[in-house]
Amino acid sequence: MPFEVTIERDADIEALSPEKARKAVAERSEVLAKVFEEAGEDVDHTLVRVESFKSGSDLVTYIRKMNDELSKIGVRVQTFDTLADARDNAQKMLDESRRTPTEPQRFAPKPDAKNDKKVEYKSFGQSFLESDFYKAALVHSNAKGELKEADAARWLMESKTAFTTAAGWAPESLRIGRVVLDQQRPIEITDVIPSFPTGRDLVKFMEETTFTNNSAERAENAAYAEGALALTEQSDEVESVGVSLSVTDEQLEDVEGVAAYLDQRLGFMVRQRLDPQIIQGNGSTPNLLGTMNKGSIQTQAKGADSVPDAVYNAITLVRHTGFAEPSVVLMHPNDWQTVRLLTTADGVYIWGSPASAGPEMIWGVPVIVSSALTENTGIVGDYSRFSGLFLRRGLTVETGYVNDDFLDGRQTIRAGLRVAMVHFRAAAFCTVTGI
Repeated sequence: MPFEVTIERDADIEALSPEKARKAVAERSEVLAKVFEEAGEDVDHTLVRVESFKSGSDLVTYIRKMNDELSKIGVRVQTFDTLADARDNAQKMLDESRRTPTEPQRFAPKPDAKNDKKVEYKSFGQSFLESDFYKAALVHSNAKGELKEADAARWLMESKTAFTTAAGWAPESLRIGRVVLDQQRPIEITDVIPSFPTGRDLVKFMEETTFTNNSAERAENAAYAEGALALTEQSDEVESVGVSLSVTDEQLEDVEGVAAYLDQRLGFMVRQRLDPQIIQGNGSTPNLLGTMNKGSIQTQAKGADSVPDAVYNAITLVRHTGFAEPSVVLMHPNDWQTVRLLTTADGVYIWGSPASAGPEMIWGVPVIVSSALTENTGIVGDYSRFSGLFLRRGLTVETGYVNDDFLDGRQTIRAGLRVAMVHFRAAAFCTVTGI
C-alpha cells in the first residue's frame, strides 16, 4: 500500500521534518492496525485483505519490517521532542543533576574489633601446667615432686608441633567491600516527564475552555460571522514528598562512607515514591494529582480486541480527540509480557525472536514498563508536550536535631522535595483498561 511519506532507506528517516515524521508514523500505524484487525485473534494471513501474504511467515516478516520502520521513525520523533524539552528546560533545577551517585561498596564499613571472637591467650608456662603431660608426669615424679627429665622433654617436643589458634594468633576477620542493596522497584516514570522550576506554592495556567469557530463565507457588505473564545484559570498545588532517618554520632564518625550511603538511599526513597504519585496520586493534599485521577482524560476498554489493537485505539483517541501525539505508553511488566509473547497461528513470535532483545516500542511509541502502574491498566499519553513536573525545591538532603537527638548523641537526616504534577490537556492522555 503506497504511503504519502515514502521511505526507502534509513537516510530518508533522518531527513524527515517533525510534521512528516509524525505523518509517517500515523500512516504506517493505520495500515498495521488494519492488518492486525483483519488477521484476527489467530493472526491468520489468509484473512488479510489490505495486503497480500503467501504464508504466516510472510505476514510476520511484513509486521516486523513495518514495526522496525515505526520504531526508527519513533526515535526520530523522540529526537524532536527531546530538543523541544531541552529548549524549555533551560532553567531546570541543577541540584540533582550535579549530584554524583554514590557506590555504597566504595564506603564499606570497616570491621569492628568488638565483634571479633574473643580468644583466651595463655603463657608458655601456663599451657605446660594445664597440659595432660604435666598431670601424667606428676604420677611418675620423684619423692620431692620433681618431674622426670624424660617427661618434660617429651612435652616440649610435642608442644612444638601444636601451635594452634588457642596458643598463637587467631585468624584476622575482615568483611569484603560490598554492600548488597535490597531489591527495589527502579525509578522509570519520573524520567519521561519534563521538569520546570517554579517559585510559588501553586502552579497556575490558563486553559482555553471555549473555542467556537463560526467562520463562514460572506457576501460583500454582509456581516462577519461571530466566533467565541473563553479562558479558565487552572491550578495544581505544590506538594512535599520526604523521608527521614535517625543515626548515632558514633556511626557517622567511626564508619567511613556511612553519610554518603544514607544520603544516596534516602534520596532514592523520595524519587521512588514520586513515580506512583505521578500515575495514581488522588490530588488531595498532600498527594499529587496523578494521570489516572485527572478529570476528563480519555479511556479505552480492551474488550474483545488484542492488546496491540486496544493500545492503537487509545493512540487514535489521543490523536483524534486530544489532537496530540503520544510520547510514551506506560504498562505493567505482566501486561507488556502479553504483547511480547504474541505469536501467529503457526507459532511465530510477532514482537521478535526469543533470541533477540526485541523493540521496546509499540506502534512507533516508546514503552515504559513499570510496576508503579496497576496491573491490567495502561496509559497512553503525550507527556512530552502536555505535562510537567514543577519543582519548588529539588531533591535536598539535610541533617539536624529532633527532640532529644542532641542529648542522646544522634542526628536526623532527612531527604525531600516539593513538586507539582501538572497535566495541561486532559484529552492528551488515555487509559487502556482490561489488558
